[in-house]
Amino acid sequence: MRRGGPALPLPAAPAAAGTRAAGTDWQTLKRLLPYLWPWRWRVALALAFLIAAKVANVGVPVLLKHLVDALDLKPGDPRALLVVPAGLLLAYAGLRLATSLFTELRELVFAKVSFGASKQIALEVFSHLQSLSLRFHLERQTGGLTRDIERGTRALQSLVSYSLYTIVPTLIEVMLVLAVLGGRFDMGYVWITLAALVVYVVFTVAVTEWRNRFRREMNELDSRAHTRAIDALLNYETVKYFNNEHFETHRYEQGLEAFRRAQVKSQTTLSLLNTGQQLVIASSLVAMLWRATEGVVAGRLTLGDLVMINAFLIQLYIPLNFLGVLYREVKQSLTDLEKMFGLLGRHREVDDASGAQPLVVREGTVQFDNVHFSYDPARPILHGISFEIPAGKTVAVVGPSGAGKSTLARLLYRFYDVNAGQGAITIDGQDLRAVTQASLRAAIGIVPQDTVLFNDTVHYNIAYGRPGAGRDEVEAAAKAAHIHGFIAATPHGYETAVGERGLKLSGGEKQRVAIARTLLKNPPILIFDEATSALDSANERAIQAELKSAAAGKTALVIAHRLSTVVDAHEIVVLEAGRVAERGSHAQLLALEGRYAQMWRLQQAGEEESTVRAEPVEAPSQAPFDTSGRTD
Repeated sequence: MRRGGPALPLPAAPAAAGTRAAGTDWQTLKRLLPYLWPWRWRVALALAFLIAAKVANVGVPVLLKHLVDALDLKPGDPRALLVVPAGLLLAYAGLRLATSLFTELRELVFAKVSFGASKQIALEVFSHLQSLSLRFHLERQTGGLTRDIERGTRALQSLVSYSLYTIVPTLIEVMLVLAVLGGRFDMGYVWITLAALVVYVVFTVAVTEWRNRFRREMNELDSRAHTRAIDALLNYETVKYFNNEHFETHRYEQGLEAFRRAQVKSQTTLSLLNTGQQLVIASSLVAMLWRATEGVVAGRLTLGDLVMINAFLIQLYIPLNFLGVLYREVKQSLTDLEKMFGLLGRHREVDDASGAQPLVVREGTVQFDNVHFSYDPARPILHGISFEIPAGKTVAVVGPSGAGKSTLARLLYRFYDVNAGQGAITIDGQDLRAVTQASLRAAIGIVPQDTVLFNDTVHYNIAYGRPGAGRDEVEAAAKAAHIHGFIAATPHGYETAVGERGLKLSGGEKQRVAIARTLLKNPPILIFDEATSALDSANERAIQAELKSAAAGKTALVIAHRLSTVVDAHEIVVLEAGRVAERGSHAQLLALEGRYAQMWRLQQAGEEESTVRAEPVEAPSQAPFDTSGRTD
């Protein structure tokens, strides 16, 4: 295998953004609240269970103190058998059970909230992405986009889990512990605990903020490597055509190596964070236990008090050990949610106007009136295009590649809008910009030049033209598109899987499936954008007759390269460089001896030459054939 040349260098990772402003986080949380509001009563109940669990948890060290103090009995004291096992031990076990019970009840009650809100956001993002313009989907990077959505939906559950299950309970427990320490002992224990908490939190937040840039860089590199892998897999055939497996593997390896270095850097800084946290915890534990031990020696405290203080500190510092992880994950969740909310905030380039009404197709007359259009302002595509497709008639648009033919179909289907003041497109006098997109697209059927199928069965792809259509209707559409015989001959018939983007089918087979699903839709207005370009001449002639029959009585726009397919059109419009060069019937345009006539002669000459080349040549009688079919 030819080894690919040196791989293109990966673009430098974008500089990590600075620390996200607290205001940005609050804005993200504010956008999240409407999704949680419908579940507010469940949230309140979950918080009640949370508080109950923490009260029970704080009660465990208090009960442990009494249990230890109760053991200070003289040998043979009858209270030892009665009080300690029967009373304190059962109460201790009861509090432990209550802590777990209230915690599980909290999670059970809140499960519907987190999963329900996550589902609602994911559905809203998906719906919004479907409504965005063709320009967005042509420019998007599928791998990175799917990662953003996946992270965003997961971020909601992580944010709720970390905040409600860890951060809020820890804060409640800290307040309860400080209240017990301040009430039962002197304020010195409170100040030591508060000082340790403040130092711990400040150190954790500062180091985590510093680490976040490495984390963001790691995520960016992860998305980039994933995007490259998805892109290579989607373009599998192109990779094979140019023998560039090694090239793509090397590019992916570059991305993974950059991601690995970022991971190592992130892990190194995490170790630094953990070491610093343990130093703060160890220092505060020594200070608290030293003070408690002095109290026991001096007789101010009991042995049970020492055990209780130690238990309190352990209960507090166990969740604090994860504060760095929690803080980082909460910040990351907010960042991921912000990215997903950013997708929701993407402007709809093509949107229904305020008060837009459904399109009412009475006759089906389509009018292009002085239409100017450009995908990029610096490169105009159409320059004042005007023509009419009369109701029930077929108008063909021909011309060289890049003349703007397919742009007309995209504008008619409202994949893009004609800018205000740059002309208009109307159907029965109704400006397309003034009607709803759903009603417009329901009235138009299109067979695109580049047919892309869903990774599903043949039946699903044909029935997609009218979901809910019966099997007989699907088969009738397939017969009209001259593909029923091919489908029936396959082992699985209409349940045959077509593969990713329909790659298991040939170009002609995919195009006939596209024709079948458009025929099944049966709309009043049809667009055929090079509808038979992938078919051989025999099938093209057969399907042309079916398309002509399907277009009978309907308004049809036919975009064609082969002029022989449009000779029967009511009118032929010749585009050149985004302008109408000629227009008229086939006979009229030939009589003009202009651009159309020139194109016709060139294509006719090419077809004649192809026919001559395709004629079978009789083999010499004396030429022997071997069993493999090769001539000697």
